[in-house]
Amino acid sequence: MSGTSGTGDTNGTGDTNRTSGTSDRGGMGGMGGMAGVRSTSGAGASAGAGRPLIGADVGGTKIAVGLVTADGGLLDSLVRPTPAAEGPTAVLDAVAAAVTELPGWERASGLGIGTGGVVDRDAGVVLSANDLLPGWAGTRLAAELNARLGLPVAADNDANVFALAEQVHGAGAGSDSALCVSVGTGIGGGLVAGGRLLRGAHWTAGEFGHIAVPEAAGRPCNCGREGHLEAVSSGPAMAARFAALTGRDGVADLREAVAAADGTGPTAEAARAALTEGARALGRALAGLVNTVDPERVVIGGGVASIGAPFWQPLTDAFAAELLPGPAQLRPVPAALGPRAAVIGAATLLLEDG
Repeated sequence: MSGTSGTGDTNGTGDTNRTSGTSDRGGMGGMGGMAGVRSTSGAGASAGAGRPLIGADVGGTKIAVGLVTADGGLLDSLVRPTPAAEGPTAVLDAVAAAVTELPGWERASGLGIGTGGVVDRDAGVVLSANDLLPGWAGTRLAAELNARLGLPVAADNDANVFALAEQVHGAGAGSDSALCVSVGTGIGGGLVAGGRLLRGAHWTAGEFGHIAVPEAAGRPCNCGREGHLEAVSSGPAMAARFAALTGRDGVADLREAVAAADGTGPTAEAARAALTEGARALGRALAGLVNTVDPERVVIGGGVASIGAPFWQPLTDAFAAELLPGPAQLRPVPAALGPRAAVIGAATLLLEDG
C-alpha cells in the first residue's frame, strides 16, 4: 500500500477516454476467490440484483471512474483530469462530476474509491498522503462523496484495491491466499489470506516498497528514509540507476533502458545492469515474504511488470533461489486486469467480506 505511486503505472486508460461493453473483462476468472460479501461499513451498500457498482481511482493527475458488475465486468468507464492544485474540495467535486457522467450511475448500489496514501478503511478517511494531492491528508472521502452523490461509499488505498481486484477477478482468482504487488513509480500491494485483504492495525499493511534491502543501501526513498526496496526496484529508481551508470546528469527514461537492454556495448550493459539489480532485489524481497506468509499465489502488476524478459527473468531467478522447500515450486505470475484493476478493485470494496 504505497502512497499514490504503488499502482501509478497501471492506471493509464487515456485522458478523457471512455470504454464500454462487458467484453473488457477478457476472461478474468469470474467470482473465484471472493469469500462472502458484506455491506460497506456504515453505509449500507449491497450489490443488489442486477445493480452495478461504481469504482473510482483518484490519482495526482487522473480520475478514472467506471460502472462495474458484481462479477467484475467493466460496463463503462471514463477518465478526467485531477484538479489537484485546487485542493481536496475541487478534487472531490471532480470525482462526483465524473461519476454523474456515467450513463445509469443512479442505478448503482454504491461507490468504491481507491486513492494514494494511507486510508482508514472503516472511516473512509485519508490518514496521510504525499504531495501529488496537496492537502489530501484528512479528507473524509466516504462522508464527502456520500453527501455529493447520495450513494454508500467505501474508500481504501490504491494499491489495496489493485490487490483486491487481482485476487477476486484477476490472476489470483480461485486462490485462497495471494500476494499481489504493483511495481510502477512506486511499489505497493496487498496480501489476501482466507479470502480477505489484510490491512493491519494502522492501515499500512502492504507497504512492500519500504522493506529494507541491501541493494538499496544509502539510496534515498520517497518516504524520506534510505535503503528501501522502492529506491532500487521501482521504475524511477531503475531509470536513475541507468542514468548514473551511463554518466548522465539528467533523468533517464526507463523505456530507453528497456530498449537499450537488447543491444550491445556499454549502454546496453548499463541498461541490463540497472534492470537486473532492481529485478533481483524485488525477487529476493518477495521470496522473503513468501517464506514468511506462504501465499498460494504471487501476482505482479504495474507498468514495470510489462517490461518483459529483461525484468522478469532475473526477478524469477532470484525469487526461486530464496524459497524454502515448501513453496519451492511457486513462481510469480503477471497481473491479468491491466489498467482496469484500479476501477474494478475500487468497486469490489463494496462487496468485500469484512
